[in-house]
Amino acid sequence: MGDETGHPGVGRVLVVIPTYNEVDNLRQVVRRVRRTAPAVDVLVADDDSPDGTGAVADALAGTDPRVHVLHRRGERGLGAAYLAGFAWARERGYDAVVEMDADGSHAPEDLPALLAAARDADVVIGSRWARGARVLNWPLRRLLLSRGGNLYARLALGVPVSDATGGYRVYRLSALDAIDLGSVCSQGYSFQVELAHLAHRAGVRIVEVPITFAEREHGSSKMSPRIVAEALWRVTRWAVADRRQAVRRGLHGTPTGQVRWP
Repeated sequence: MGDETGHPGVGRVLVVIPTYNEVDNLRQVVRRVRRTAPAVDVLVADDDSPDGTGAVADALAGTDPRVHVLHRRGERGLGAAYLAGFAWARERGYDAVVEMDADGSHAPEDLPALLAAARDADVVIGSRWARGARVLNWPLRRLLLSRGGNLYARLALGVPVSDATGGYRVYRLSALDAIDLGSVCSQGYSFQVELAHLAHRAGVRIVEVPITFAEREHGSSKMSPRIVAEALWRVTRWAVADRRQAVRRGLHGTPTGQVRWP
């Protein structure tokens, strides 16, 4: 493990990179992270990839003491991989955790800007839709899906961010402690929405930073109609639950629980 000095104003930072069949991307992504942010550590959380991704991760860890590997037997999904990474970070005393995709769509070169924003925030979302952001090489269908999904999440849940589905984030461990992670039940596309929803309800300070998002060049996307359907169903379910809770509180003469946005 690296030295204890960490990143200025943030502390010790762990970048968690979940992987499943990312043998063509992982090595370059980790190298870019280490080059761009040499003071951070990296944890590759591999879901027993049959293409040899785990072996590549082990090789990287064998030559760099700041790179670590968590082998998870059986494909368990993105959400479970991140929750395991959060627990790994907490057990080892990290101050902040970064979520980053393994396919290169999240540019490691944007990481310093996210960490700088984390000095004055509890959660930082690298947004594809904030002013100044760029999305490269996405077909119109994906653009419309992401825009529409984020609009629906914002209107249904009242989470005032432009990219609730975005997966390039920084969480302070104190923010994760404020979120009821034990209640998280979603995977894939909806996992990020659920965490944004829970963070907003917990009243932690969330900021967005514009990023450059590029479609993967190697391998295949994990996005599927099933994942999209799960996200739509879960967001609707959370919205209905929020409305019912607000009505119950109103009937009892108590505040509705609306969280003030910083």
